[in-house]
Amino acid sequence: MPASILGEVGHLLDAASIREKATRISCPSCGSGHVAQVLGDNGGISYVCTACGHSWS
Repeated sequence: MPASILGEVGHLLDAASIREKATRISCPSCGSGHVAQVLGDNGGISYVCTACGHSWS
């Protein structure tokens, strides 16, 4: 990105990076951060741990 654009949006990129780190989900079974978000049977959101296979919603 050109320096002039970075100067204008740099604070937004920093905030997005902080928000991304704050919203990471860990598996309640094994504690792994390797979690996938999937569409549940009833249209809701469910999660599955790709490390141990545990799923939850």
